[in-house]
Amino acid sequence: MTALVRYQGALLLRSQRWLAPFALYAAFVAVGIRPGDPVLDSLGYAAAGLVPLTAWLVRICVTSEPAAARDVAAAAAGPARVQAAALLTALAGALPTGGAGAAVALLLGDRVGPDPARTALAGGLAVAVCALTGAAVGALCSRPLVRRRGYGVLAAALGSLLALVLAPSPAHGALSALVAGARSGSAPLPLTAFAGALLLAGAAGAAACRAAAIRRL
Repeated sequence: MTALVRYQGALLLRSQRWLAPFALYAAFVAVGIRPGDPVLDSLGYAAAGLVPLTAWLVRICVTSEPAAARDVAAAAAGPARVQAAALLTALAGALPTGGAGAAVALLLGDRVGPDPARTALAGGLAVAVCALTGAAVGALCSRPLVRRRGYGVLAAALGSLLALVLAPSPAHGALSALVAGARSGSAPLPLTAFAGALLLAGAAGAAACRAAAIRRL
């Protein structure tokens, strides 16, 4: 699996298709995080942008490989493993990006109130929750589950929006916890949301990998 992830990472970097989502996320952070804002609010803002970013990266990773090369990789390692490697590559790209956004929030935000270490941990968990939720959205809205590009892009955009606003979503839960903490002067750890995001991402990834294996048969 490590070799497949490296292969997918090399494909992603060489394609340069990652430039647009990363540039948009950087602009999102630069515009939305201002010096002196409550640090938990800023951390929530940085984390929220990861949902569409990760979904976008997943779509890039699962579609950037030429069909012939993907067939060769699937024949050698199995289609499910190739699909899983693409999903892990997208997540591996999103998490450090979210970490950088959270670092900006911690540097610029008003840290008066909650314990700095607990605040950083709460922000890190929120980043992980939003990245995992975005990966789940991307996995469900990309091939092999959604093969048409237009439908996939629309579904990913709508799914990312719903993941941020619907109460059952782990991302919504983590962001709501940060916002509530900013109002109360505490730094709640979104552990329940993190567990839910892990389950959601695992289930979505398993469904995508299973579909890839079935369609290969």
